[in-house]
Amino acid sequence: METFPDQFMEFHPVHGTNISLDHSRTQATRVESFANGVCFSKHPLKPGEIFLVEIVDKEPGWCGHLRVGLTARNPRVLEVVPEYSIPDLTDLGNSWVFAITRNHNKVESAVMEGQEAGDGGRAGGQRLGQGEVEDEDKRSGDNSNSKSFFTESYLHIENVRIPKDKLVGRSRPGRYSHILDDLYKTNALPPMARRSRIGVLYVAKGGDVADMHIIINGEDMGPSAKGIPASQPLFAVVDVFAATKCVQIVQVEYGFSSLRTLCRKAIQKHIIHRMAIDWLELPEALKHYCKYE
Repeated sequence: METFPDQFMEFHPVHGTNISLDHSRTQATRVESFANGVCFSKHPLKPGEIFLVEIVDKEPGWCGHLRVGLTARNPRVLEVVPEYSIPDLTDLGNSWVFAITRNHNKVESAVMEGQEAGDGGRAGGQRLGQGEVEDEDKRSGDNSNSKSFFTESYLHIENVRIPKDKLVGRSRPGRYSHILDDLYKTNALPPMARRSRIGVLYVAKGGDVADMHIIINGEDMGPSAKGIPASQPLFAVVDVFAATKCVQIVQVEYGFSSLRTLCRKAIQKHIIHRMAIDWLELPEALKHYCKYE
């Protein structure tokens, strides 16, 4: 497994005309309409390095959801940022993008043609695999992922190892937050729900090719695109489209965990649910960090 130092992830200054970035370039908000929300990572990804975002805000009334993927096109040399990632960017070639939809499950096909029914017509896109209702029901009722979340420290994808601590979304603290947290961990909630975390990475396969993987709340959706040419830089693509209004980059620690992260993991491992953190004699800043992360 290739190791690399932690890199502070940012969005590229080149983006769709309806996107506004915050001062840190880690939060992207679509300020109007439903399109022109295509964003890129500031730097190309390294093999096994995940570009992870959390859905911060939604906008009711639009049909369609977040799209993520990779592109070998350097955003800086684009004459104009495409209005849609699907099909405008993908039609340019050397771009692989998928729509994150309600009917997600393990990816069974990497076909890039076709559109998801009911996901915005021309700006539709393709769902991640077909899935089966019984499989989703089984996942919804199985809390084994929830129980093992803090004991299994890494998500393994072939020879890639990704720290699991940041991959799963968590609800805002509240009366039912402990129930919602379990739903995030078992991937029972729709992937486009607020606080869901969605990431993209590629795994080198040898011979200068790679497979692209999409991660939804800590679950690997499988190789959604195979045989991607990895001899050229690959940038992450995040299309803040339609019902998705705002996304925030989540920084992932690959090296030694910070003391703050180690404290949070130890505290969360020994409590029933996050509301119990309020009862602990801890600094307010640490309580806030434990509850929100």
